[in-house]
Amino acid sequence: MSLEFELQPGVQAFPGYCLHLPLGRGGCGEVWEASGLEGKSIALKFMKVRDTTAATREAKSIQSIRGLRHPYLIRIEQVFLQPGYVVIAMELAEGSLMDLLEAYASERGTTVPVSEVLGYLADAAQAIDFLNARKHDLDGRQVAYQHCDIKPSNLLIVAGHCKLADFGLATPVTTALTRTFNRTGTLEFASPEVYRGQLSDQSDQYALAVTYCLLRGGRLPFLDTPTKFAASYARPSPDLSMLPFPERPIIARALAVSPVQRWPSCSALIAQLKRVNEPAAAPRKAFA
Repeated sequence: MSLEFELQPGVQAFPGYCLHLPLGRGGCGEVWEASGLEGKSIALKFMKVRDTTAATREAKSIQSIRGLRHPYLIRIEQVFLQPGYVVIAMELAEGSLMDLLEAYASERGTTVPVSEVLGYLADAAQAIDFLNARKHDLDGRQVAYQHCDIKPSNLLIVAGHCKLADFGLATPVTTALTRTFNRTGTLEFASPEVYRGQLSDQSDQYALAVTYCLLRGGRLPFLDTPTKFAASYARPSPDLSMLPFPERPIIARALAVSPVQRWPSCSALIAQLKRVNEPAAAPRKAFA
């Protein structure tokens, strides 16, 4: 896979899919608006991969999630390979929660209002809890999935709701016990057990709590995140001074070093945040 597929307007990325406009670029690849089957607009995400083995592994992870149905999981139409990329055809979003945060910062000099944060993250929490439930069939086994890369840029806004996307690192879990895990994902959002090369039922919840800090308070709760995964790194106590005082113990529990000390679910976490923010937790508005 040494020769990368050329990305430019008018290129047919796969039979029936034609590229129109780039929507975003990053270190891991690009997202394009394209016309899909029957001419409808879709998003094509081109994820860079190192070799055929990595491409096959990424595609298999995404395919295992593709058959799952939940209103707040982004809908995946196809997964295919092009030289240098795994390509995902999915429903077109209006933006991500990271885009929303950047829009508020540039246009108003503020973070996202708490009503919008809680509205969107309530949707995300439902999707995460659905994945985390040990009820999905995989090769004849009942498994749960940890998404393993919860962060604002992977939470997309579609028709006023938040949908979870980017399943390339999704990992099946067969028991409630912490399991051995190949450290991957985004370091700033990774839980302590992930740094140790392990994965628990509450690893995604930890990343959702970090996401809340960033959207609500404008910064991350840790200032010393290393530049690469290291088993010797220990998360310090989080600095939650960016949050209102009533929210701090709720987020602190979600960021507990021991997974068993965290909330029983992501929805339970968001419910507690809504409780201390009543009546601020009003309906969100659509992304503009």
